[in-house]
Amino acid sequence: MPALLLTGHQGFVGSTFRRWLSTTAWAQQIRLIHPPDDFDLLDQEAVDATVRAAAPDWVLHLAALTHVPTAIADPVATLEVNLIGTTRLLQALRTHAPRARLVFVSSADVYGRVPADALPIREERMPAPLNPYSVSKVAGELMCRQAHLGYGLDVVIARPFNHVGPGQRAEFALSGFARSIASISLGLAGPELPVGNLDVSRDFSHVLDVCEGFLALFARGRPGDTYNLCSGRERVLRELLGTMIERSGCRARVTVDPARMRPADQPRVVGSADKALHATGWSAHRPLEPVLDEMIEFWKRELAK
Repeated sequence: MPALLLTGHQGFVGSTFRRWLSTTAWAQQIRLIHPPDDFDLLDQEAVDATVRAAAPDWVLHLAALTHVPTAIADPVATLEVNLIGTTRLLQALRTHAPRARLVFVSSADVYGRVPADALPIREERMPAPLNPYSVSKVAGELMCRQAHLGYGLDVVIARPFNHVGPGQRAEFALSGFARSIASISLGLAGPELPVGNLDVSRDFSHVLDVCEGFLALFARGRPGDTYNLCSGRERVLRELLGTMIERSGCRARVTVDPARMRPADQPRVVGSADKALHATGWSAHRPLEPVLDEMIEFWKRELAK
């Protein structure tokens, strides 16, 4: 039974992973360990102690600052957590668990602005980060690759594209839409639903598909390699918002808020997960529409408290 150390266990994906794993057959095959709630990734002694005590076979490194506007506002803090924190974890693994497999969770945001004739995005494309968050993830990837090439650590890099589910913070587009729809539906807000740029497309997956992808990479990913985790389907935000409003029966009036526009944004995003499919058999298979409904219901419960 491999011991899996999970960092970022309190975040959206980490907490979802913990709940989901406990309901699957994997719960009888994996011993899940997470640090204490006050774990500080920047404290080398704490990181060393956690890795030493866990003696992990697998490490899923989710701990990161992930909100792009926050990263733009405070790039130093973003680099400290996402790069220096990752480096401290690699140092601890090298000392206390040199045979453990680390799945470093990067982001498709590292690809930056990709021309339409280069879609779908594949792993061999050179990263071209547009914001401090994606810079920090590229840097974290490079540290992981250096640890693999220089010290022989077993590192696999995951690049998830957008993924959604109940419990995601409202700062992220579809969860923000879901919260606004829930608020309007409950009579807690007027019919105005403020948005940013809706004429962009993204490759969205159910968060549980991404969780399954992580386990597939632990089991069958190639050491030192990088894998996209995505649906391979391009979805326009305007169409998704319209679907959410229609399915909820909400009478919302969409209004553009200039403050929600990003200074640099990729107009179209769709990825290829062929490499992960061929290496591990993984693919994103859950439909998106039901989870959009779940997100609205989640926010209704939260707002009604």
